[in-house]
Amino acid sequence: MPRVAIVTDSTSDLPADLRERFGVTMVPLNVHLGDETFRDQIDLTNDEFLVRLRTTPTMPRTSQPSPAVFEETFRRLAADHDAIVAVLISAKLSGTIQSATIAAEAVKDAIAVEIVDSANGSMGLGLQAMRAADLAGRGMDAAAIAARLRAETTANHIVFFVDSLEFLQRNGRIGRAAALIGGVLQLKPILRVDEGQVVPFERTRTRARAIGGLIEFVRSLPSVERISVVYTGEAAGATFADRLAAETGIAREQIPVVHLGPVITSHVGPGALGVAVFEGGVA
Repeated sequence: MPRVAIVTDSTSDLPADLRERFGVTMVPLNVHLGDETFRDQIDLTNDEFLVRLRTTPTMPRTSQPSPAVFEETFRRLAADHDAIVAVLISAKLSGTIQSATIAAEAVKDAIAVEIVDSANGSMGLGLQAMRAADLAGRGMDAAAIAARLRAETTANHIVFFVDSLEFLQRNGRIGRAAALIGGVLQLKPILRVDEGQVVPFERTRTRARAIGGLIEFVRSLPSVERISVVYTGEAAGATFADRLAAETGIAREQIPVVHLGPVITSHVGPGALGVAVFEGGVA
């Protein structure tokens, strides 16, 4: 059986317990607060970041890992693996894939690396990393795993809403027109990642209606193989997961509740709430 390592980046928001359970290696992006730089989810916890977000006068910035960070990770994994599958944040949202591709070329004499563009982010990416680990556990080789993930890209979704579109608009992750509509009309638009970009999905006027819209989205899917609730700050992630289970029939223990990490929070701000779903694999 080939020994295939699964790598993702910190924007997957996979909690440490899930990374350990599935054997997924995480490469951190960077968060910049003023003159300080932190490795996402390593140097700065979620709670620490939210405190800094409220007290730092400038908006946080984020940056991709350097090729050197990826190269070090790939070479370390080469010691006890035959190949690597790196499933990473959408190339339309970050330059992370570019760094990983440079590193993969640098280590090609030591180990083969398959780079997969998830066309997603947060747990929409995290669920793909978990799927890759499942496939590796079945004995699939790296090329086959990568091909399967690419074929299943559109079966992975993340749908969410935010308290304010300011963070997404200032960081260039959503268009000015969409941000203006939400701000002027005081809407709580539901957003989704579609073809690798953050786009409006449904217009709702209140937080309660937005929560209802998330549940209706899940209920509209023909199947749900994996699901996760995601949130930032004071958003009631566990309460929403309880309601989601009650209204969809999905077992509550099958709905992990994940606090978004500092990089993703930098782009969505506090008070975000959403759901990530993997519908199921192709034959």
